[in-house]
Amino acid sequence: MNQKIVFFDIDGTLLDEEKQIPDSTRKAVRQLQEAGIYTAIATGRTPAMFDWVREELGIHSYVSINGQYVVFEGEEIHSNPMSPDALGELVDAAGRNGHPVAFHNHDSIYVTEKDHPFIRSGYQSLLMEHPEWDAEFYKHSPVHQGILFCEEGQEQQYMEQYPHFSFIRWHPLAVDVLPQGCSKAMGIQQFLAKAGLRREHSYAFGDGLNDIEMLSFVGTGVAMGNAVPALKRQAKHVTTACDEDGIWNGLVALGLL
Repeated sequence: MNQKIVFFDIDGTLLDEEKQIPDSTRKAVRQLQEAGIYTAIATGRTPAMFDWVREELGIHSYVSINGQYVVFEGEEIHSNPMSPDALGELVDAAGRNGHPVAFHNHDSIYVTEKDHPFIRSGYQSLLMEHPEWDAEFYKHSPVHQGILFCEEGQEQQYMEQYPHFSFIRWHPLAVDVLPQGCSKAMGIQQFLAKAGLRREHSYAFGDGLNDIEMLSFVGTGVAMGNAVPALKRQAKHVTTACDEDGIWNGLVALGLL
């Protein structure tokens, strides 16, 4: 089967700095779909955080929460909650250090502090309000990903103490926390198996550190012009920035448009 598929990251890829979808990106995605090329989203966000993106672009399949929760054509095909006991140890240590934590699952977000400037800053960068408080959410509900709020460099102590977790910074004050070995690439692997698609016919666009494994795994990885240097070094192609028609230009360069 030679069916092609393109996975798109959201922030800094589908969405520009103003969290808007550029007109050229809308056009590019529509033309891919009209040409029979499958389109999907691969993001660190929870599904509820990008439902409007899916609706506007007509995309119904996605790899979310950095590969922890995957949906194919509206059907859940992969869910990988974190260990409550292991997460509890991290939460306790973070509390002793004065570092709040957020809990993400497929439909909810809760945090360990009722009002904290680090939490507010992190979610404001996504144009979101400070989430609701439930410091024990992980004890009674599944958690697919944690977010540790701390200043740059402070995550190192947790990396050394909790090697069974991976820590990926996405904001000056926020770090994603996932089970070691989990990534968008793992979610895409589950997706391709379910959809019956071949890895060599898969493409992905991204811009952040949490896209490194994804761009390495797919057949062709493309870094946005605004991507972090480490991702550009990993990518097979580098396109222009998101707000400089990066999606459109990248797809044209690949011969998909």
